[in-house]
Amino acid sequence: MSFLKDKTIILRLVLIKSSQNPLIYEMKVAVVSLMGYEGLEVINPEGGTEDAEEEAQRGRWKQEDRDSYWKMMQKYVGSDVTSLVSLPVFIFEPMSMLQKMAELMEYSQLLDLADECEDPYLRMVYASSFFISIYYACQRTLKPFNPILGETYEMVNHGGITFIAEQVSHHPPISAGHAENDHFVYDITSKVKTKFLGNSLEIYPLGRSRVTLKRDGVVLDLVPCPSKVNNLIFGRTWIDVPGEMTLTNLSTGDKVLLYFQPCGWFGAGRFEVDGYVYNAAEEPKILLTGKWNESMSYHPCDAEGEPLPGTELKEVWRAAEAPENDRFQSTYFAHKLNSLDTAPKKLLASDSRLRPDRYALEKGDFLEEKQRAEKRLRETKGQQFTPRWFDRSTEIAPTPWGDLEIYQFNGKYDQHRAAMDSSDSSEEVDISSTEFNPWQYGNLATE
Repeated sequence: MSFLKDKTIILRLVLIKSSQNPLIYEMKVAVVSLMGYEGLEVINPEGGTEDAEEEAQRGRWKQEDRDSYWKMMQKYVGSDVTSLVSLPVFIFEPMSMLQKMAELMEYSQLLDLADECEDPYLRMVYASSFFISIYYACQRTLKPFNPILGETYEMVNHGGITFIAEQVSHHPPISAGHAENDHFVYDITSKVKTKFLGNSLEIYPLGRSRVTLKRDGVVLDLVPCPSKVNNLIFGRTWIDVPGEMTLTNLSTGDKVLLYFQPCGWFGAGRFEVDGYVYNAAEEPKILLTGKWNESMSYHPCDAEGEPLPGTELKEVWRAAEAPENDRFQSTYFAHKLNSLDTAPKKLLASDSRLRPDRYALEKGDFLEEKQRAEKRLRETKGQQFTPRWFDRSTEIAPTPWGDLEIYQFNGKYDQHRAAMDSSDSSEEVDISSTEFNPWQYGNLATE
């Protein structure tokens, strides 16, 4: 029996002018009265009001799973659920959040171009397009696994990059990452704040991302926009990225300000990104336009933001082709991140690739229990967890959504990797027999 039978849906369609652009209209389709599920939104990104009832019955949840999950979750409406609840395995993809951090490096050649670029404004075009490119992965609606405390992810063999990430805190969940090649240094402290709204989840990025371009020592600071996961329980899950993204050159004061348009009625504005590169005097220099799931282009402009005569729109980034009918909607690069093709010699036993639940999607409870047991052991010893590759600094950085504790790369990983790479041993990691081991009090000899 359909859960909608003998129940009433009242739909409310609200068209409002955007505060950022009076020519852009935002669409909200809300389920405001659904017996037993009052207040839940069901939104079809490609439609309007007439197919909302049909949309509400779509999605990956079985009715019995959906009903029991809602009974458990309804008490959390309005709350931050970043680390509060357990989720069914069928909503996961076989990646850890640390691997998702590394996925940003797919188009790292854009940062190489930014470092080589003589034009300070075109440099900002390349760098901002690099940060836009990660949103392509937002089309994948399966959730990555939360990292275990002490878990790491290493990546080599891509663009000359050495990448290391570590889960440095469990409550609150904080990850730190460091990437470097001949052109740039990338550092991130990643933390999120969420707001559960019943059938949707708002995600606010409290993290700090900074890039240092090596040639001139330029430091770029990113403030990303929030995102919203729609139709968590009822309907097909999809992600929208509405809001502003700012990239600032801390060395010169130049900045990029981009508007990510919210998805409107029948998909109007979905994926669209528009904005400008500004100089330190806040005068527009280059127009940026495109779609975060497809490509970005730029056009030199005048002081009014209009394209300069005699110039043309040029493409700066285009998403690579993705596999068709992939089970997890993964890109070729995402698959590469799960393989040993991007693993260094003598992979750390704490690496995400070695998680049994990552490749089996069935042993998450086992790992959570091991994490709890390791925590109890630490507490009996009167000790706290200490990250291996990142140190907590005294800096507390403000973000639009709250304060962030900053973790800094301590350089010990470079020493470790140099020792491993110079080793005479030709031993290779056997992913089928190497036991995942992020534990501070585990056997670290295999690392």
